[in-house]
This record gives sequence, structure tokens and C-alpha cells, in this order.
Amino acid sequence: MRIRIYLLIVVFLTCFSQMAIALDDTSKNRESQAERYLKVTTPKEMMDDMTEKVSSNLPLESRELYKNMMTKHLDIEFLTSLMKNAMIKHFTADELKALADFYGSPIGKSAMKKFGAYMADIMPHIQTEIMKAQKKAFEEMNAKKK
Repeated sequence: MRIRIYLLIVVFLTCFSQMAIALDDTSKNRESQAERYLKVTTPKEMMDDMTEKVSSNLPLESRELYKNMMTKHLDIEFLTSLMKNAMIKHFTADELKALADFYGSPIGKSAMKKFGAYMADIMPHIQTEIMKAQKKAFEEMNAKKK
């Protein structure tokens, strides 16, 4: 009987400690956790990796132009700010903390290293599907005009 009471107390305290660990969902905490996330998964590194992998799917004569567009001419500071503000708007402080914890972990870092190759694999298919959808939408729109 005494063991059951101790177990119940341990379970109760564990649940309470998890609630105590939760961050207050304030603007300041959201901003702090978003900044933490953006330090462990920098948009520049993500874009550079994706650019390198996606460019390998392009015709040889288009690769340099694409790389320049995505590295030299892309305003990464603006995109970083945009990402940070959107994260603060849509995620709680605890969600942002969890993202930063995961992507800052060894397994999260490993997953992010594969993200560029993943995007390179799916991007041509996504673009093809978007073009097909756009064509169908224009055809539908033109059919309604007649």
C-alpha cells in the first residue's frame, strides 16, 4: 500500500513538474525561442544547401543563374525576419522551444542536413504539378468566359 502511495506521489509530482517547465506564452518568450530556432537552423544554411541540391536538377546552362539568384540576389535578412515574425505569430513559446530543441539535437541536425536533398528530389515534381494546376485553372477560366 505504501508503495502505491509513493508511486502516486511521484506521478503527481512528475505531472506538476512538466507544467512548471512550460514556458509562459509571452511575446518575449516566443521571440526568444524563435531566435533560438533560427540560430540552430539558419535560413542562409538551409537556402544554400537547398540551392546546391536543386541546381543539380537544372540544365547546365541554367545552374549558375539559379545559384546567383538564390545566393547573391536573395535578401536572406528579409526572409529571416519574415520567418521569425511568422513563427512568433503562429507558434507558442513551447512549440518554438520544442522545434529549437529538436533541430539543435544531433538527430535534428542530421535531418536538416538531408533537407536540401529532399527538396531537390521533390521540387521538380511540385513545380510540374503547380504548372499543371495553373494550366487547368486557366483553361477552366477561359471556358467560363465563352
